[in-house]
Amino acid sequence: MEKLMKPAEYAKELGISRQAVYAKIKRGILTAKDVEGKLYIIVDTDVSAQRSPRESTEKRSASSVTAEKKQRTGSPSRSQKDYEALLAAKDETISVLKGTVKDLKKSNKQISSTLRSEIDLLKEAFHEMRTLYIHQLEHKKSLNEAIDVLTEETERASEPRWVGIKKLFKALGVKKKKAQERLYKRLKKAWKEGDTRIMRTEKGRFRLDASQDFTDFVG
Repeated sequence: MEKLMKPAEYAKELGISRQAVYAKIKRGILTAKDVEGKLYIIVDTDVSAQRSPRESTEKRSASSVTAEKKQRTGSPSRSQKDYEALLAAKDETISVLKGTVKDLKKSNKQISSTLRSEIDLLKEAFHEMRTLYIHQLEHKKSLNEAIDVLTEETERASEPRWVGIKKLFKALGVKKKKAQERLYKRLKKAWKEGDTRIMRTEKGRFRLDASQDFTDFVG
């Protein structure tokens, strides 16, 4: 007849560690199944059927030793049986731990390899970012230089360029004398009103800023 036992219960009953139980499941010595998300061991009521070949061998060895002791000293005491069972359990635990250490070494190698790959990727990404940053700085520098040049040219273009009134007549296409006289009067009036496009020299001659627009005086 079969029954289900938790790994912890099974380990306690046999006097071994839970790691040893899981190792037996992994090697196929014990049969286990998942019940509602929990792992249970299928145990035959005949406990001897569930023992591993190693346990059988250890049992036979222990039986031989016990038989020899019986011949010499009679039946063994309970403390001797407990001690032998404890030794067997410890041997099983040591075997499991050796396997665990081996698996950990293998996992550490895989982790180290993965970390090296990640570090190489980080170095490559950092190099690409550094290159892009340098290009960005160079582009920004070139743009600032271009802006400075345009600013200087704009400032120069906005500086007053004072010319005589005859050049203004020519630029506006005012050729007739009466039209020139009317324009002169308008310019003189605008100067008196504070028009900054017009200035008057110490000799009383008018100068006009050629960089400005004077079409509003024509008409």
